[in-house]
Amino acid sequence: MDIQENIVNKVAQSGLVSVDPASFYPPGERVVYDITDNLFHGLILKEKDFREFVKEHDWTQYAGKNVAITCSADAIVPTWAYMLLANRMAPYAREIVFGNIDTLETILFEKALTVLDVEQYRDKRIVIKGCGDVAVPNSAYIELTKKLTPVVKSLMFGEPCSTVPIYKRKD
Repeated sequence: MDIQENIVNKVAQSGLVSVDPASFYPPGERVVYDITDNLFHGLILKEKDFREFVKEHDWTQYAGKNVAITCSADAIVPTWAYMLLANRMAPYAREIVFGNIDTLETILFEKALTVLDVEQYRDKRIVIKGCGDVAVPNSAYIELTKKLTPVVKSLMFGEPCSTVPIYKRKD
């Protein structure tokens, strides 16, 4: 008897469908624009100087990039300053958000998941992949859970060979 005949792939036979959140990873380089660099002595924003900077700055460097605008200093920055930065970056940047790099990742994944067609997973047993080469924010796992729970038969986390149950529909 050939040993190959006795090997059975139970994972393949299980009917589990694996969903990899990393497959929704939005393209584009991530950068942080820290307005602290525009503050006088790291404390205040001088409107005249800031407007001159905005006028002269090369905004094309943000082309195709995902930008998080933030202020790492303990300073009061007027809202219009962030608006002005966003206005100048908008023709070039792929995405602009207010916050840090984690906020940027959260928003990028949320936007990517809004187009997910959950009907393709109706009445299926789903495993949301838990590890990979791409760092997926927890918010993406929560969003996937919210979207899939109403339509799937069951929802698990991990790998098909080792899962953690999250939800099972009562039939």
